[in-house]
Amino acid sequence: MNRIKQIISRAALLTIVQHAASQSAYIPPVKPKLVIGIVIEQFRYDYIDKYWDLFSDGGFKKLINEGTFYKNAAYDFFLTQSAPAHATLSTGTVPRHHGIVADNWYMPLKEEIIYCTGDNSVNPVGGSFERGLHSPSHLLPSTFGDELKLSTGGRAKVYGIGFKEHTAILASGHSADAAYWYDNVTGTWMSSTHYIDSLPGWLNDFNNMKLADTYLDGTWNTLLDIEEYSMCLPDTNKYEIGIEGQSVFPYDMSKISRASRFGLLNKKKDYSFLEIFPSADTYTTDMAIRLIEEEKLGEDEVTDFLSLTFSATDNIGHKFGPSSIEMADAILRLDRNIEHFLEYINDKLGKKNVLVYLTSAHGLGEIPSVLNDKKIPAGYFRHNQALTLLRSYLNVIYGQGNWVKGYYEKQVYLDHTLIEDSGLELSDVQLTAARFLTQFTGVANAVSGTVLANNEFTKGHFAKIRNSFDPLRSGDVILNLKPAWVENDIRVTNHNSVYEYDAHVPLIWYGWTVNRSSITRKVSMNDLAATLSALCKVTLPNACTGEPMIELFR
Repeated sequence: MNRIKQIISRAALLTIVQHAASQSAYIPPVKPKLVIGIVIEQFRYDYIDKYWDLFSDGGFKKLINEGTFYKNAAYDFFLTQSAPAHATLSTGTVPRHHGIVADNWYMPLKEEIIYCTGDNSVNPVGGSFERGLHSPSHLLPSTFGDELKLSTGGRAKVYGIGFKEHTAILASGHSADAAYWYDNVTGTWMSSTHYIDSLPGWLNDFNNMKLADTYLDGTWNTLLDIEEYSMCLPDTNKYEIGIEGQSVFPYDMSKISRASRFGLLNKKKDYSFLEIFPSADTYTTDMAIRLIEEEKLGEDEVTDFLSLTFSATDNIGHKFGPSSIEMADAILRLDRNIEHFLEYINDKLGKKNVLVYLTSAHGLGEIPSVLNDKKIPAGYFRHNQALTLLRSYLNVIYGQGNWVKGYYEKQVYLDHTLIEDSGLELSDVQLTAARFLTQFTGVANAVSGTVLANNEFTKGHFAKIRNSFDPLRSGDVILNLKPAWVENDIRVTNHNSVYEYDAHVPLIWYGWTVNRSSITRKVSMNDLAATLSALCKVTLPNACTGEPMIELFR
């Protein structure tokens, strides 16, 4: 009997040891081997609940069910656009400090529009000429990727991928190994000489596969039966502008990409059309997986960083609105792309070795006419009409002159030279213009640049406007529209406001040491870079004003 007991005891001990050994294999490293930032260029917070029942188990549901979900994360600045958001996520501060006040801004002295990553001092690498004239030169501080490079003596690998150049560049930073973006002229991926002198061989091979042609030869139809999209507007409705005049499924992408204004089909595809279809996100996923494989990200003890941006939902939203079946289908297809990507990452590197965060650059307002038909106040602000009347008014007050140099992104730019030569105080002319503009339908308030420059606002809409204001890049008068009002242009709707539907975004952390949790306290998107830096034990970006999210350290 004693012999039997000894055998049983040894077997039990062996089982315990084997179990402990198997558990030790899953102990995460001190630092993640790879950090992956997934940013969706347009994804409202409410999309999560709206489409939850239609999501796969391995995409958004997996991230939320196995990760830490911050339910009350928002941007603290006014012009909620893609470029300011990416700069904020990477630097940990607001536009007034990082300098990317908008996707574009107006320079009165040069009388030209400045694109956030435009740089004529660099040359394209791969792709077409004009699409390659980009760098992070307008981004003022360092990014998380920059600090990761510095802290590891340059050994960390840092990359950015995005269909739009600014999403790849601003997210990865100044010293990244490379930022790669889609060239809508050739349908391939490219970069600039700010980062590299030539494309690596693997990327040339990848480009030679001509996947853009493959995707544009397909048809975009609904992923599910159209009856499953009951939470959306009908497929046939009066609100959408659609793609080349079409706003009903299915979409023949080959025909659309070769359409001409004369009603004939061109032999050559227009690769810019891929940006409007969910296939753009699939192509981005393909590129990310290929880069991880070829550059061997996460395969040593030094933490690497990859920023990955999906842009299709933004382009679709401007043409169809947030309640369209097209938007719903793009989100469901994105969910499947995320599922595929997570499966690859977990199989390749293991969940415990990779830290993933997923968020959005901004939300999207509902189409004003959709709200109007439901008797909800909304509308389009006619900025051209307002500007014409403002010019006439200033001529009456101050005499004939071109007092207004331009208007861009809810900002009025005055002629400082004319004002000075006329012996006027700039602050007085700004105030006069601001008071006049508040009278227009759809304007909630207008604030002058002098007021923003000379005052600190701690909360409310003026605080967000102040956080977007840079005296060298912003206008003399900034307009804040009423809720649900958007500027009247070629899009059916837009983001770009202080309101919840634009500023509130999902934020999910997954992998490495992240526990399953749901956080309801309010956090700022400034906190993301601070959190990454603390988790990876590197110095904060040099203009960072955010604070680490404490729940991830417990």
